[in-house]
Parts: sequence; C-alpha cells; structure tokens
Amino acid sequence: MDNSTLKSIAQRLMADNKGLLAMDESIPTCNKRFAELGIPQTEEYRRKYRDLIVNTQGLGEYLSGAILFDETIKQSTTDGTLFIDILKRNGIIPGIKVDEGAIPMAGFPGEKITEGLDGLHERLKAYYDMGARFAKWRAVITIGDDIPSTACIKANAYTLARYAILCQETGLVPIVEPEVVMNGNHSLAQCASVTTEVLHAVFNALYQQRVELEGMILKPNMILPGEDSTEKPSLDEVAEATIKCFLRTVPATVPGIAFLSGGQSAQLASERLNRMHTHFGDIMPWALTFSFSRAIQQPALELWQGKDENIAAAQQALLHRAACNSAAKMGQYTAAMETVSQP
Repeated sequence: MDNSTLKSIAQRLMADNKGLLAMDESIPTCNKRFAELGIPQTEEYRRKYRDLIVNTQGLGEYLSGAILFDETIKQSTTDGTLFIDILKRNGIIPGIKVDEGAIPMAGFPGEKITEGLDGLHERLKAYYDMGARFAKWRAVITIGDDIPSTACIKANAYTLARYAILCQETGLVPIVEPEVVMNGNHSLAQCASVTTEVLHAVFNALYQQRVELEGMILKPNMILPGEDSTEKPSLDEVAEATIKCFLRTVPATVPGIAFLSGGQSAQLASERLNRMHTHFGDIMPWALTFSFSRAIQQPALELWQGKDENIAAAQQALLHRAACNSAAKMGQYTAAMETVSQP
C-alpha cells in the first residue's frame, strides 16, 4: 500500500471546483429509470446512454472522477474505444462501485446489510488493472420505529471499514458511503442524531481496521427530514445541521466529503451545497463537494429518451448540471444559472 499515492489521488478527486459523477447504477436500477421514460431496457441502450455521458464535451472542467459499474467499465463506443479511456483522456479519474447491494439483515426486520466482501480483494485487483483508481461501497441505514439498531450500524460500519482497507491494500482510494436514507417521516433532528451515531461508528471502525484516513473520501447524506415528513427546513437550517454534524464526527485529516444526492431534486441539491459553502466555507477543514447521480443525470435522461436526435440536448443538460454543482462547490451558484445554458 503506497500511502502517498492514495493521498495524491484523494486530493486530486477533491481539488479545485470539481466533484464526482456517480454513473454506477446497477442494471436493475438503470432499467427501472429507463422504463419510467419508455426507453428500451437493453444492454445496447445502457451502452448508448453511457456513451452520451462520457462523450459530453467539457465535462472534465467540472468533474474530477466518475464512478462506474461493472458493466460500464467494460463497455466501449461503437468504434471500440473503452469508456474508461475516454474519461482518462478528459482528465476524469475512473472509479468503480464494488458492493453487491444491500439485502435484509437477518434478525433485524426493516434493516439492511451490504454484501460483497467475499472475493473482493481479487475483484479490486482486476479493476485496478483495468484502470480504476478509486472505488465505492454503499451502506444503507433506515430510520423508523426502533431502528436503526446498534447492531445494524456496527455491522455496516465494519463492512465499510473492511472494504476500505482492502481497497487501500490494492492501490484504490475507497469512497465510504454510509447513507442514512430519506425514506420515512423522520424529522431533521432525528436525521442529525442518527447520522452522527453512524459516522462515529464508521470512523471508529475505520480506525480499528487501520484505514489511512488521508487516502479515503466520505460520501454521506445531507441532514434532511424524511421524504414523507411535513417539515420543510430552510437552506440555512439544512446547511447548519449538516456542517455541525460533520464537524463533530469527521476527522480533519479526511481530505474530502462528497455528498450523495439521495433523491433530492437537481436544483435543490445544488442550492444546499452552495449554502454550506457560503455560510461555513471558512471553517470546514475538509473539501466539500458533490458525488451526485440523479441530481446531475436525470434532466439529461429525460431529454434523451433513447433517441439519437436528442443526444446533443441531453449532453448540454448534463454539462449544465455539472457546471451548477461546480459553482455550488465554490459558493458561487445562483438561481439565475438555471435560466441560462439550458437546451
């Protein structure tokens, strides 16, 4: 394990005005999104959609990295150029999702544990040889009646930490994603409390497993009420609750935090990231950026609809959202940006 190389990659991923694009949807997830828009759910249409993304001119101005899926990292354009090579040519570091999904946790109704540790070391080595330089593993934490349990939190923290040290042993920067999901009607305060407990457990596990914090990135949720809650917090309230939580739980030696979007609308995700920078940018010890999926991709996907004649408009929408989030990372996003550069 070369700690200096890991640290350098992590710093590059968090540098300047850039963030990450999560284009690591599993086949079922991708097919579900296609079905909602009447797009054929085939490997070829998934390939065409990813071709649209990686060939968007100028994307490297706003993205430092892209998280791929097993299918995507092996796909190529019609002329045979691998997507991963196009990303590298554009200055975007390729990464790979390596968990095998969250399943019901035996003995704990309503809770989940993420699978994928078996055989992970060999898979990581194979992905490294393909050109990936970072990886991602997602844990799912749900707030509900009497959950999450301590057992669920600790089990997921342990698997995240084992994944992280295996990544670092293989030369990959681990993105550690403990997501407290928005499902439910919990309050902002409940989300803050649970997220705090989860992050304490995760960093304790990372320490116990001897993970080098300088060579990793945290991918957490923002502090938000559940999607079924009647609570409507302001931008200031979300920013304050989120940054206070991180200051209490995330060591300053971690080079960066890259938010998941978690089902937020594209514009709201940008607004909330921006407010954190305008109000707390001077006191944050780590870089704070985005690692969005739907909050960047969805407008483009809706415009594309599987039709070649819509590719240019979809690419413009994708670039626009990446630019908005890049501005938000710098605390320079404004609502006026939504009325310009639109297809």
